[in-house]
Amino acid sequence: MSIEPQIVDVETTGKPRRFVFVLMRNFTMLCFASAIESLRLANRTAGKQLYSWKIVSENGEDVACSNGCAFRVDSDLIDLDRDDMIMMCGGLDVQAATTKRTLNWLRREARRGATIAGLCTAAYTLAKAGLLDGKRATIHWENQDSFAEEFEDVTLTKSVFVVDGNRITTAGGTASIDLMLKIIADDFGEDLANAVADTLIYSAIRTDQDTQRLSIPTRIGVRHPKLSRVIQMMEANIEDPISPAILAKDVGMSTRQLERLFRRYLVRSPKRYYMELRLQKARNLLMQTDMTVINVALACGFASPSHFSKCYRSHYDTTPYRERGSHAARILG
Repeated sequence: MSIEPQIVDVETTGKPRRFVFVLMRNFTMLCFASAIESLRLANRTAGKQLYSWKIVSENGEDVACSNGCAFRVDSDLIDLDRDDMIMMCGGLDVQAATTKRTLNWLRREARRGATIAGLCTAAYTLAKAGLLDGKRATIHWENQDSFAEEFEDVTLTKSVFVVDGNRITTAGGTASIDLMLKIIADDFGEDLANAVADTLIYSAIRTDQDTQRLSIPTRIGVRHPKLSRVIQMMEANIEDPISPAILAKDVGMSTRQLERLFRRYLVRSPKRYYMELRLQKARNLLMQTDMTVINVALACGFASPSHFSKCYRSHYDTTPYRERGSHAARILG
C-alpha cells in the first residue's frame, strides 16, 4: 500500500538547485545517504522538483565506501554551473583519497565562485586545497587533533556543522541531515524542513550552535560538576599538562578529594586518566598525520621521545614507530 505524503506548498522560481556529490574513496555511506535522502524527501514533500543532484568521482570510476558497498557514479569530475553546490563526501583515510587532481579541480571551481561543502572528513580536503584558510570549520571529533595540528589558519570548532560564507563543513554521520534541513529551511521555509524531518523520524534538529559530542557528564556517566570541570581542563591542556594539585585547587578542592572522585567515578587516578587522554591524542596524530614521532610526543606533553615511547608501549602494547608502521601496512594492504 502506497501512502501519499502530505504536500507542503512552496513557491519556486527558476530551475531546481543542483547538488554535485563527489564520492571519495572509503567515504562514509551515512553522511552521503543522509544528505541525498533529505533532498529527495524535500522534492517528495513539496510535490515538485526543488533539487536535483549528480554523483561524480575522480575518473568517473565506481567508488567503494567504508563499509565495502560500491557505488556507480554519473561521471568524472565535471565543469559546474556557478549555482551548483559541491558536496565532497569523505570517510576513512581521507589523506590518501585527497589527490592532486581533486585538489586542483576544487581550487578551480572555488575560483569560479562555487559553494563547496565537506561532509565528514572531507573538511580535510577543503583545508588541503586552501579553501578554509581564515574560516571556521568542523570535522569529525576523531580527526580534530590531526586537523588542528596541520591547518593552523583554520578556526576549528566542535560544532555539528559550520557555514562560513560559501564554505560548509559537517562533523559526519547524521550531521548531514541537520545541514540539509538548514539549507531546505533557508531555501523554502521552516514548514518544509520540519516536514522532511518528520518523514525521516528525526525529532531533534540540531543547529550550528550544537556540538557533535555528548557533554562530559553524559559521556563518562557522572553528574559531578567539579569532576566535569577538571576533565574539561585536562582535555583543553594536552600539550602543556596541568598537575593534579593545580587542577584540584582551581575547582576548590584538595588533591586527596580529587583523587577520591576519580577513583569513585572513573576507577583510576587523575594522573592515569590524564595520561590516557594524552596517549589517545598521540595515537590519533600517529595514524592521521605525517608528523614525526618526536613532534607527536611534544604535541602531547611528553618532554622526551624515550618517555613517550615507554608510556605508549605500556598502554598500547606496541611502540609509536610500530603503531605507525602497522597502520600504513593495513592501508596499503
